[in-house]
Amino acid sequence: MLNRAFRRRILAGLGALAASMVVGVAGAAQEQPGAQGFVNVDPPQATAAGGKIEVLEFFQYGCPHCRAMEPLTKTWHGKQKDDIALQRVPVAFNAAMEPWQRLYYTLESLDRLDLQQAVFNAVQVDRNPLNNRARVIEWLGKQGLDEGKVGAMYDSFGIVSKVNRANQLIKAYNLQSVPTIVVDGRYMTSPALANGYQQSLDKTDELVAKVRAAR
Repeated sequence: MLNRAFRRRILAGLGALAASMVVGVAGAAQEQPGAQGFVNVDPPQATAAGGKIEVLEFFQYGCPHCRAMEPLTKTWHGKQKDDIALQRVPVAFNAAMEPWQRLYYTLESLDRLDLQQAVFNAVQVDRNPLNNRARVIEWLGKQGLDEGKVGAMYDSFGIVSKVNRANQLIKAYNLQSVPTIVVDGRYMTSPALANGYQQSLDKTDELVAKVRAAR
């Protein structure tokens, strides 16, 4: 009986997670591409990039659009000048998605963002939800990371602070869908607004140039 009850709880949790993923992804489809391919952020938000131009990429490991964007964003980032500060922001539309936020910031803190695409594939292709501490630690251990270090980092105050900051940004920008890109706290674009994955990055380049010209 205990095994069956435990199994039911696991299945119920996965069902809720899957449903929330659909809500987040569906939001992107509801945005309509406009003539400009971007919208103004109103009111503009303060950035934390010092003298650099801040580019925020809001994403979620359960979002197929984010998975498609990942290699494009990586290539885009490699071509940028030193005045660009790209910050990835993992999004949780509900509490069940917080382990993904902790996972991202754990990878970032351990300097293992080379595993970013592998995480997308694990969640979406291999059907490993990575939706709790134990799964995250086990999976990262299989990728060659020390499980003790992973667990300590996952639980650390620094990771909690970064998750809280991410949630503040999500609220400040009234984020409704992923993937979404924000430039300099003033302009927002996305594949839905720009009518394509690469088009959203091309639009990001235009917005970055606009910010440069105004400085």
